[in-house]
Amino acid sequence: MKNRSLCLVLLLAFPTLSTLAQPPAQPQKASPSSQADTITVTTTVEPLPLAESNRSVLTISPAAQPSGAFDTPVDLLRTDPSVNIQARAGQGVQADLAIRGATFEQSLVLVNGLRVNDPETGHLNLDIPVPLDAIHSIDVLHGSGSTFYGSDAIGGAVNLITSEPARSTNAAPAFALTARSGGGSYGSLENHLAASIATKFFSEQITASRDTSDGFAFDRNYSSNAASSESWLHTPAGTTDILLAASDRPYGANNFYGNYPEWERTKSWLASIQQQLGSRTAATFGYLKHTDEFVLILGKPQIYENNHITTSYEAALRRADPIGKNATLSYGLEEAGDSIHSNSLGIHARNQGAGYANLSLRSLRRLSLSIGAREEVISSHGSVFSPNVAAALTVTSTLRLRAAASHGFRIPTYVDLNYSDPATRGNPLLKPETSWSYEGGLDWSPSGGHITLSTAGFRLNQTNVIDYVKRLLTDKWQATNISTLDLSGAEASARIRLTDHQQFTLAYTAVHSANLPPNYISEYAFNYAAQNAIFAWTASQLPASLFGSFGKQITLRTQLNIVQKTTQTAYPLWDVNLARSTGAIRPYVRLANLSNTGYTEILNVPMQGRTFVGGVEIAWAKR
Repeated sequence: MKNRSLCLVLLLAFPTLSTLAQPPAQPQKASPSSQADTITVTTTVEPLPLAESNRSVLTISPAAQPSGAFDTPVDLLRTDPSVNIQARAGQGVQADLAIRGATFEQSLVLVNGLRVNDPETGHLNLDIPVPLDAIHSIDVLHGSGSTFYGSDAIGGAVNLITSEPARSTNAAPAFALTARSGGGSYGSLENHLAASIATKFFSEQITASRDTSDGFAFDRNYSSNAASSESWLHTPAGTTDILLAASDRPYGANNFYGNYPEWERTKSWLASIQQQLGSRTAATFGYLKHTDEFVLILGKPQIYENNHITTSYEAALRRADPIGKNATLSYGLEEAGDSIHSNSLGIHARNQGAGYANLSLRSLRRLSLSIGAREEVISSHGSVFSPNVAAALTVTSTLRLRAAASHGFRIPTYVDLNYSDPATRGNPLLKPETSWSYEGGLDWSPSGGHITLSTAGFRLNQTNVIDYVKRLLTDKWQATNISTLDLSGAEASARIRLTDHQQFTLAYTAVHSANLPPNYISEYAFNYAAQNAIFAWTASQLPASLFGSFGKQITLRTQLNIVQKTTQTAYPLWDVNLARSTGAIRPYVRLANLSNTGYTEILNVPMQGRTFVGGVEIAWAKR
């Protein structure tokens, strides 16, 4: 283990990558006085600022989207074709996330750099307790991220980042309130609220969301509720950031896991505190509790019921030091642990500790380089060494080449190890998954900035992949380590700014895997999106020749998503959003699956057809 040197990784790296760039929000012009009166502070200290990692990273800004266009973080993540959403219902209910063809268990979700994956099962990795209204940006890392974040980030990681409301430097507080309410198909209702107050030394933001539906079929109703409170206190020692969040999601689960009228309810509680210690150091602690109640027959828990309660904590001390003008050394120590109390899985606990370091070298003439490594010790599975190296070469003022190689790993969930029912059996002898991820590509942006093109090729070599397999249809699903499984693929994007107010985006990802060992049926590892294409057009103003001066207030966004899963033929999903983008009162209309496509994202769990939601958003601010 100790002989594994970072030099080996440098030799293994081959030309790589490019990011599927999300169009950035157009900057708002501010008067000199408003610029001088506001300060925005983000206290998060990343293990490595992903913008400096030379990796494929997509940043999504919820604030840059039209009013009502997206209702949950899950909806926003669908704008990235390298992300495969596997949902059983709308509004983020029972949704899984996978990146670049990996399984949903191999993708890590974080809030402000803190893990929120449930150690019970990877099936609930998008059961996020923080409402969309609290999220400032979403970073999506394509490719292994275990050097930065540890276990589960084999396919990549998603980091949801909150930030402090703009605060005033004078004595007068700043207030802001946004409320949104709407309704539509299948008795759906959505209500969102965000309120904040910011002074020179203290800020507070409260957000809440409630999305309900009667369901498009029997036993497919849901209620998705989340709320958060985040406080920032500024003292001479640095900024203190305290986040409290909770969610409650009961839903009808008809045929989710078998031919039964099932029902499920999940709850999450998240508490974190982050303390800046000067401008370059931060200490962080997070605590997460998650409960999962599953009933096999709706209204009859006495027949069969599972109750799982998991808790986890994470503590980190992180620092970033500049070294000269063009280098930054990021390093830190982390400690984490989790436990489960379950009527079917038993009582278990484990913990792990890690140290990491990353050196980011910028502007070495035309070259930039990032080299890092992480050593993690796990109480149940020994230690894991995860290095990472990435480089970028600026060939011309418009062309950039990039390359990266990184190690990933995942330890089994408690379900993988201990679950047993008439159809599925876990395996306490499972080994951790390990992987090597390679990528290479280019970014090209001709002068003028009207066009940005990106391409990338990637490969994921995996060992001891955990999947549920069986030989005959009548057999049980058995948790098993597949000795090797390799994935290869490509991703590309083109962003075209047609005018100052119109933008067109085309993005495409394709993935191909090696064949499953003969005589095996796979439940998860081969249910990925083999092809995913997205066509999106946004107009921040409609033509005055057709709509007059009113057209300047309207934003129109339409997206066509064409997906081909390995187990299905290709299917289209066409969405349209129309909203007023200015003023205190902003009506909106959201149309989803206009083609009324019948499709499934999880095998044998049909999704709803054409839907309509209309509502109004009210925005008010006082400084």
